[in-house]
Amino acid sequence: MIAEGQVVLFRFPQTDQTEGSLRPALVLRQLPGQYNDWLICMISSKLHQTIADFDEVITSKDSDFKQSGLKLSSVIRISRLAVVEGSILLGELGQIDAHRLFLIKQRLTNWICGS
Repeated sequence: MIAEGQVVLFRFPQTDQTEGSLRPALVLRQLPGQYNDWLICMISSKLHQTIADFDEVITSKDSDFKQSGLKLSSVIRISRLAVVEGSILLGELGQIDAHRLFLIKQRLTNWICGS
């Protein structure tokens, strides 16, 4: 069962719509309505891609790193979003802390609202 805050596997497409490689993604929220659609964001171990004061970095020093299922320090790329059907999410690696998920959602909300 898919839940907010889960780290899952997903074949994230490239911006030119070519098929991407299998990579972790963070489940942010299920979209309203009758479909099993979810808002997710990409996770990458390429820390140099971090957008300061926007993306979220998780490292082995963080209390929720081990439960996240990630193997390397990673950036949760709030700037790389997708809406996908739940059936194409390929498995759960782990879960991030509820407080971290709240902060990520708050950052995304602030950006959308222009705050």
